[in-house]
Amino acid sequence: MKLIGSTTSPYVRRIRLLLADNDYEFVNLDIYGEDRDELRRNNPALKIPMLVDGGQEVYDSRVIARYVSEKQGLAPLTWDQENQLTLIDAANDSAVILLLSSRSGIDISENLMFFNLQRERIMMTMRTLAAMVDDGQFSQWNYPAICLYCLVDWVDFRDLVDFSGIESLLSFRDHYRNDELIGTTDPRKS
Repeated sequence: MKLIGSTTSPYVRRIRLLLADNDYEFVNLDIYGEDRDELRRNNPALKIPMLVDGGQEVYDSRVIARYVSEKQGLAPLTWDQENQLTLIDAANDSAVILLLSSRSGIDISENLMFFNLQRERIMMTMRTLAAMVDDGQFSQWNYPAICLYCLVDWVDFRDLVDFSGIESLLSFRDHYRNDELIGTTDPRKS
C-alpha cells in the first residue's frame, strides 16, 4: 500500500493516523512546487491524499478511509458519524480556502461575501463540533475523532480560528497531543 500526500495536509494526516497499524509507504509531495507533475500523474482531481493498493487507486480521504476500514474489517460509520465527518470536512474545506487565498496574496479579512461565508461556515461547524465534544460524542478514538483532531490541530497550526467559546476543541486536541503517533504526524515537524 502506498499513500501519496503531504505532511502538512490535515486530510493526509487523518489517513496516516488511520493506517498506523498497517505496513504502507508514504510519499510526501510538495504539491504546490516541484512535485506538482507527480500529483498530476497520480490523481486527476489534483488533490491529496491518494492511496494505491496493488492495482487499486483510491482518491479522497473520505473514500480512502472507507476503503481502509473495509480492508481492516471495521464496522461502517453510523449516520451520526457520517454527519460528524461532513461538519469536519466543511470546516476543513473552508479553512483551506482561506489559507490558499491568503497565500495567493488576497486579503481574506475584507468584508466580502465569499470570505464571510467561509468564516461563518467554519465558526458554525466548530461551535457544533465543540458541543458534540462537550456531549461526549468524540470520547472514543475512532476515525471521526481522528478527523476532528486533525482539523483542530491544523487550524490552530495555521492560526485560522479564534477558539474563544470553543475551548473544548483545544482540550480535546490536547488530550491526545502527546501520543507518539500523533507526534510523528505533526505538520509542525515538516
